[in-house]
Amino acid sequence: MPAILQRRPWLLVAAVAATLCLGACSGFSDRTRGALAAVTPYKVEVVQGNFVSKEQVAALKPGMSRQQVREILGTSLLNDVFHANRWDYVFTIRRQGVDPQERHLTVFFNGELLDRFEGDEMPSEEEFVATLDTRKKSGKVPTLEASEDELKKFAPAKDDKKADTAAGTSASLPPLPAAYPPLEAAR
Repeated sequence: MPAILQRRPWLLVAAVAATLCLGACSGFSDRTRGALAAVTPYKVEVVQGNFVSKEQVAALKPGMSRQQVREILGTSLLNDVFHANRWDYVFTIRRQGVDPQERHLTVFFNGELLDRFEGDEMPSEEEFVATLDTRKKSGKVPTLEASEDELKKFAPAKDDKKADTAAGTSASLPPLPAAYPPLEAAR
């Protein structure tokens, strides 16, 4: 046995413990890895750029001024000093549980007028919002409109209507003040 181990026996114990611990790491099964993957830390949502919808692209027409394009699409994310007649609209979003999305639209000008535009196929606003919803679908969506029969359940009784018109609606409401107090105290 080396001299250092004779003077410090705890060093041997620490080396054996470290070897056993490292050997235990290879003992993770697929089941254990799956359990560890289920416990993931929160990842921050990252949204960069301008979302451009299919409706906005449809509103672009050659011959529009730069101001009109800016009113439709917003300010571009990239304005290149070397390409003053080109605006790049880039949109990226990274969310936990959803595949990252990235879309590009490039607008070209001839002087001050829109010449052409090209880029990715843009989703409609409705399609984009549907991709953001990561909740599990819970079956049937309830109707948000009431039918005439359902509204009749909540209609006031006919006797109540006659009583309100005979007595006037002011009987149920407090009288209005003759004048309102000033907003600021007098000095």
